Amino acid sequence: MRTYLTLAFLTASALTPAAAQTIYPIDRADILAGSQFDFKVEYPGLQQADGVRVTINGEPYAKVLGRSATFVEREEGKDQSALILRDVALKPGTYKVEAGASTVTWNVFATGPRKAKNVILFVGDGMSAAHRIGARLLSKGIDQGKSLGKLAIDDMPQMALVATAGSDSIITDSANAASAFATGHKSGVNAMGVYPDRTANPFDDPKVEPIAKLLKRRMDLAVGIVTNTEIEDATPAAMATHTRRRATYDQIVEQFYAVKPDVLMGGGLANFLPKEAAGSKRKDGTDYVAKFKEAGYRYVTTAGELDAARGDASTGKLLGLFNLGNMDGVLDRRFLKGGTVKKFPEQPDLTDQVKASLTVLSKNPNGFFLMVESGLIDKYAHALDFDRAVYDTIMLDNAVRQTKEWAKARGDDTLILVVSDHNHPNSLIGTVNDDMSTTPNVAMRERIGVYEKAGFPDYPKPDADGYPSRVDVNHRIAIFSAALPDHYETFRPKLDNPNAPTVAGKEKGTYVANEQYKDVPGAFLRLGNLPAMMNASVHSGEDVILTATGPGSERVHGSMDNTEVFRVIVDALGVANGE
Repeated sequence: MRTYLTLAFLTASALTPAAAQTIYPIDRADILAGSQFDFKVEYPGLQQADGVRVTINGEPYAKVLGRSATFVEREEGKDQSALILRDVALKPGTYKVEAGASTVTWNVFATGPRKAKNVILFVGDGMSAAHRIGARLLSKGIDQGKSLGKLAIDDMPQMALVATAGSDSIITDSANAASAFATGHKSGVNAMGVYPDRTANPFDDPKVEPIAKLLKRRMDLAVGIVTNTEIEDATPAAMATHTRRRATYDQIVEQFYAVKPDVLMGGGLANFLPKEAAGSKRKDGTDYVAKFKEAGYRYVTTAGELDAARGDASTGKLLGLFNLGNMDGVLDRRFLKGGTVKKFPEQPDLTDQVKASLTVLSKNPNGFFLMVESGLIDKYAHALDFDRAVYDTIMLDNAVRQTKEWAKARGDDTLILVVSDHNHPNSLIGTVNDDMSTTPNVAMRERIGVYEKAGFPDYPKPDADGYPSRVDVNHRIAIFSAALPDHYETFRPKLDNPNAPTVAGKEKGTYVANEQYKDVPGAFLRLGNLPAMMNASVHSGEDVILTATGPGSERVHGSMDNTEVFRVIVDALGVANGE
C-alpha cells in the first residue's frame, strides 16, 4: 500500500543521503525555458521521507522548483521509494540535480525573438536516402547520368544529418523519434511525451510537454496534425499525447480530444467509434466522432467532403478520418486499386489534406504549427514493398512543393522542415532487368544489373504529379533491405496488394515466409538474418536527412541530434523569448 507525504523541504537527517536509481529528466537534458515537465527521483530500495535529500544547484529542490514533491514510500507496492512532482518549469540556466551520489545536469534554454509566423514539419516516416533517390529517378527522370529535375524536399538551402538514437537504444522507433521532435527530450522505444520509468502503468511516467500543448498554452497558435496512417499512430500521436506504450489507441484519442488540435486528419476511425459500432476497435462506448462534432469540428470522411470543407469559410476546426485503419498509398489509390481502396474509394491524397490544413490553420492571426506525415513509406519499407514506398515519397515531395509555393506567395513567413524520423537499411544497388515473363529462362538473381549492367530504368514518362503509370517495366530500380525475415523473394512489384512477406508460425510469437509468393515464377525462399519473432524488416541506426527553408532555417546545418529539431522550431517561433 502506498503512503503519500507532502514535504516542504527535505533535510539531510542521515549522514549519507540515499543515492537515487534514476533522476528524470535524465542527464544532459535540454529543456525549453517555461515548458512544463515532471520531476521524478526513483530509489532502488525503501526510504524514509526524512532520509532522502535532493538538491538543485546546492539548494533544496522545493526551493528551486517552487513546491514540494509527493513522496511514495512503496511504489507499486514494492520495496522501492520515489519522489514525483508534476508540471514544473524553469528559467534559463544550468541546473545540477543531486540525490545522494546520483547527479544529473540540465541545460534550460531560452529562444531569441520570433522569426516565423508559421512552422510546417514534414516527416517522411522511415524515409531513407534510397527512397529519396528512387523518387527522383521515377518522378524526374535521368539522362546521361544527370537528373532531369530536383525534388522539392532536396531543393532547399539548408541541410543537416540528424542522429536518431533513443534514451534506451541506438535504434529508435517512430514513437520516441517523433517525441524528440515534439518535446526536445529523449525517450525510449514505444514511448512518447514521457520518460519511461519503472512502473507498469503506461500513463504515470514523467511527462514532458509536447509541441501541440506548448504552442496552444504559450502562444495561442493553431495546431494541425496530418497523416495518411492511423491518426493514433506514433508520429501524429507524439505531437500531442503522453504514453509509455504507443499501442494505447483509445487513450490517445481521449488525449487528442483534451488537447483539441485545430486540424486532425488521417486514418484510424476505428478507435473513434463506440464499441457497438461497425468497425470499431474501442473498448468502451464513447463516440469520439460525436464529441469532436459537439466541440465545433467539421467532420469529413472523403476527398469530396474535404474539398467542400476547405471551400467553406465557416470551417474553423477540422476532423478528417478517411479509413478505419491506415489509409492507402498512392500506388494503390491511383493505379492498382489494391489494399482497401475498394472499401474506401474516396480517400484524399496527402496533397489534398495539406491544402485544406493550410486554409483552415492560416485563419488564426497568431500563426500555426502543422505536422504532416507521409507515414506509409515506413510501413511499406517494413514489408519490403519498395515500389509503394517510393510512390509515397513522391507524394510527400508533391505536398512539400505545393507548400513551398504557398509560403512564397505569402512572403516567406513560414519555416518548412522535411525530415525522416528514422532510417531503414535500404539501398539502391542497381536495376532488375526482367520483362515479367511467366517463365523466366534466367534465374532472377542473375537479372540484377550492377555497375555498368545497371544502366538506367525505363519507367514511362511520369504524369504531371511525377508518377509513372507502371512499375512492372523491363528495367526497374532495385532497392533491397539489409534486415530480412525469412520470405520468398520474387524481385517483382506486387500488383495485387501490398506485400506481406511473412505469416504467423506454428510456434507462438514466431513468423515464417508467406507461401502466397512461393509459386511466383523465379521466386525462391530467402532465409533472413533477423530473429524468428520479427515479421518484417526493421529500422536501422544511420543518421537521417533534414532539409529546411524559410525564417529560422539557418539553424539547420552539419550534424544535429533529433532533439535539436524541436529547438529549431521553438527558436523560429520565439516561444521562450525574454525568459
